[in-house]
Amino acid sequence: MKRVQLLAAGSIAVGLVVLALKYLAYHLTGSVALLSDAIESIVNIATAIVALLAIRFAAQPADTNHPYGHHKAEYLSAVAEGALIVVAALVIFREAWSALQTPRIVAEPWIGLAVNGAATAINAIWCWVLITQGRRRKSPALVADGRHLFTDVVSSAGVLVGVSLAAITGYRVLDPILAALVGLNVLWAGWRVMKESVGGLLDEAVPEEELARIRAIIAANADGAIEAHDLRTRHAGRMTFVDFHLVVKGQMSVTEAHDICDRLERALKAEIEDALISIHVEPDDKAKHSGIVVL
Repeated sequence: MKRVQLLAAGSIAVGLVVLALKYLAYHLTGSVALLSDAIESIVNIATAIVALLAIRFAAQPADTNHPYGHHKAEYLSAVAEGALIVVAALVIFREAWSALQTPRIVAEPWIGLAVNGAATAINAIWCWVLITQGRRRKSPALVADGRHLFTDVVSSAGVLVGVSLAAITGYRVLDPILAALVGLNVLWAGWRVMKESVGGLLDEAVPEEELARIRAIIAANADGAIEAHDLRTRHAGRMTFVDFHLVVKGQMSVTEAHDICDRLERALKAEIEDALISIHVEPDDKAKHSGIVVL
């Protein structure tokens, strides 16, 4: 978890550097498209701060009021990031509309584009780091931050091409049009981040591939049991919750049934990092014959 917090803190530092470069590019050119790119970087910093706070809160151990831990705090962070992204898009639309009514001259375009290109390269590298590490460490906040940065990279690439065309052709109207397109891209990114985060808050089941793996582990490691049924799963931040009913022979001792449960827990935790497993043991007259048949 400390590694996740360091990455979240690194996003703030990277965001400040990128913002400085992008604002310098806008200052050199006066381009509203480059200004919209800089505005998005302000949101990047705000979302990185929110992500760091959420990750620190999610790392707190379970307590009396939160017996299942604080892992869902990262999903709340991602929802907040989505909301901030939407606000940034609205600000960009306002700037684009103002510039469309009064097109501006883009001064010193090539120097400004070079500076903006350097900032885009930094963002591209860092978003790859965040998404890769976020998936590896099961951090929704880091993944959401990385995906937001990726939309920034896409927007910046479009701005670089568009402002270059505006400088070459002399069509001033291209600048505000590009800014509006950046705003649309940012708005779409905010919607995606919020949609995925709400799914986590609503306790969506694990993906089908992971569910199939869980079923296979149970079937292969429940020797002595008859079947498992009513398997339920959900994600909460880096934690994976798994619970199911395990059917055993009615005359089996509590100790024997407990040994089977211990073996299942060890097998599941060996394959699924940060898993929390609950098993309800039942006698054979409760068998449904529609669950996981023990191999």
